[in-house]
Amino acid sequence: MWSVDEHLADVLAAIRPLEPIELQLLDAQGCVLVEDVTVPVALPPFDNSSMDGYAVRTADVQGASEEFPAVLTVIGDVAAGSGELPTVGPGQAARIMTGAPLPPGAEAVVPVEWTDGGSGGGAAAGMTPASAAPEGAGGEVRVHRAAEARAHVRSRGSDVQAGDLALAAGTVLGPPQIALLAAIGRGTVRVRPRPRVVVLSTGSELVQPGESLAAGTIYDSNSFALAAAARDAGAIAYRVGAVADDAETLRSTIEDQLIRADLLVTTGGVSVGAYDVVKEALSSVGTAEDEPDGGRMDFRKLAMQPGKPQGFGTVGPDHTPLLALPGNPVSSYVSFELFVRPAIRALMGLADVNRPSVRAALKADKALGSPAGRRQFLRGTYDAESGTVSPVGGSGSHLIAALAHADSLMVVPEDVTSVEPGAELEVVLLG
Repeated sequence: MWSVDEHLADVLAAIRPLEPIELQLLDAQGCVLVEDVTVPVALPPFDNSSMDGYAVRTADVQGASEEFPAVLTVIGDVAAGSGELPTVGPGQAARIMTGAPLPPGAEAVVPVEWTDGGSGGGAAAGMTPASAAPEGAGGEVRVHRAAEARAHVRSRGSDVQAGDLALAAGTVLGPPQIALLAAIGRGTVRVRPRPRVVVLSTGSELVQPGESLAAGTIYDSNSFALAAAARDAGAIAYRVGAVADDAETLRSTIEDQLIRADLLVTTGGVSVGAYDVVKEALSSVGTAEDEPDGGRMDFRKLAMQPGKPQGFGTVGPDHTPLLALPGNPVSSYVSFELFVRPAIRALMGLADVNRPSVRAALKADKALGSPAGRRQFLRGTYDAESGTVSPVGGSGSHLIAALAHADSLMVVPEDVTSVEPGAELEVVLLG
């Protein structure tokens, strides 16, 4: 039998990162940068106000208080996006809005709440809209508090300077990274695209959710679970409805899907039963007459539980990678986490392809048994505060409900047959 590590190494050795392409920012979400991005202009590109208020000279408001306010002449408005700016001279102020450039002569901004807002009364709660009271841009304003130089002023380049490294190659682009790219003026970016993963389940007993169950049938949960897991890993997932246990039908379905797949994942039909047709179907998928080597599949047994039967290879004229997973729901999902997720991350060009893992003490009422010579993966819930992990459900590979309540996999090594409460285990974090 193959070990888990040998099988994973064999899979990753056959995976090549996808070729980079130039994408619009929103289309690049979830993708991996392939080049460093430097800042072309300082951010912010000019000194600007962080408050709605009045741009002033500090000498004019020195010692100002509610009892003895500084009375300044308002010379106009400075709104965000303003081009020509008024110059603030001695005894003067300009109404200024958040994000607006600091006008010449001004050294600080006093928030409107520190003033009477030009009303001649007490402290103002806000500014009268310019459209409703254009006269607010003139007249006088009483300032009730002093301000130090650069108060409430965002300095040019205080976020990033021109020439700084904005994002390094290898960065996964999430919302904050896309915001930064937009802020520095990048409309497109060069990335490795998200892999296209086609998921299909096999089995004549499978019925789609929402339909009625006949005798001997069950709902197809695997294709939904694996398509969701592929999306979670960063891929674009396409779910194909369950395929009956017919080799020719399965072969035809896979050939039809090759055009939109960077990676194919099947579930079911890889064991030794009379109706496990995946091996038969995948023996010659997509082999072209002028290219007899259309890829090859290898079906093997792994020293693990659950997930002993596995298949891996390439199919079709483009040698598209295909992972054939077992059909039991837990076996299928555990196999995805161990082998398919790393393959997806490798296609994306990521260096770290595995889930994070920690060491935790087993919290249980009794010892957990494990088969000799097999690496067992048990569902668990991890408590980071106490550093413990508790089993969820039994070891059966059909227990979907237990899987739904687990947030981790407890790993029992091949040479361990019993794990006592309090013993330390490796724990793979799924969340």
